[in-house]
Amino acid sequence: MTAGTPDTAPAVLVPSPCISVCKLTADRAYCIGCLRTLEEIRGWKHMDADQKRALLADLENRQAAAAE
Repeated sequence: MTAGTPDTAPAVLVPSPCISVCKLTADRAYCIGCLRTLEEIRGWKHMDADQKRALLADLENRQAAAAE
């Protein structure tokens, strides 16, 4: 293999949804800053890029639902 092939390319970085407002709802269901559950927050660093993008899409849906 040569440098730059998909097997050796650096992982695609997906930015964290964290906005440094780390406070859970009263029922501890999710963070009021990023809308992630504790499980999602803990698991973020272990997710691959596709999983992270899927979670970001879910968070957009949560935000839209909360705004209704």
